[in-house]
Amino acid sequence: MNDAIERVRVKNQILSVIKMHGSQTAVDLATKLQVSPMAIRQHMQTLQDEQLVTYSEQKQAVGRPVKFWQLTEKANALFPNHHADLVVKLIEGVRKVFGEAGLGLLIGERTQAQIQTYSAQMQHAQNWRERVAILTQLRTQEGYMAEIIEESPGVLLLAENHCSICAAAQSCSQLCSSELQVFETLLGSDVNVERVEHILSGDRRCAYRISSCN
Repeated sequence: MNDAIERVRVKNQILSVIKMHGSQTAVDLATKLQVSPMAIRQHMQTLQDEQLVTYSEQKQAVGRPVKFWQLTEKANALFPNHHADLVVKLIEGVRKVFGEAGLGLLIGERTQAQIQTYSAQMQHAQNWRERVAILTQLRTQEGYMAEIIEESPGVLLLAENHCSICAAAQSCSQLCSSELQVFETLLGSDVNVERVEHILSGDRRCAYRISSCN
């Protein structure tokens, strides 16, 4: 029983690492999880049999091609997508009854509610970096698997490795536009916010480059 629990634990860790960091080799995963590469390869075979991972090969100057593992759509479905079917049906219902204008009003109301909720958590932030840190924490709590990456002095990348409203965003692109508006409003006029990666455009994650204007 303990062996079975351990296998499940490592499997979940593997899926989470790939979700957070993108394509990984067996050696990458072994290093991050402190497990032997041989054990990782055994797990990857099991995950492939379960159709949770797939791979692409990259040729090397010497030796055999290296496998880079990534998640399948089936694996992505294991991560939270808050009441996706219900939300999509509600969006379709609002659009049918109230039209695009009514849907726009609904999204606008949601945007303002988000801004108010986040702002209450940021009231003691001393600078834009602290605001980004708080926003990242709040987004992670909501299932976005967010992280901060320091690109260069004065430039941060807020990366969201999972979209917990992806199905809804596919049905209503205004949701994505409103997310950018929320970030711009919360982080203030002393920074520039630019979306540089977008799941709906085929990228692995959504990412926002935040740079100081000073």
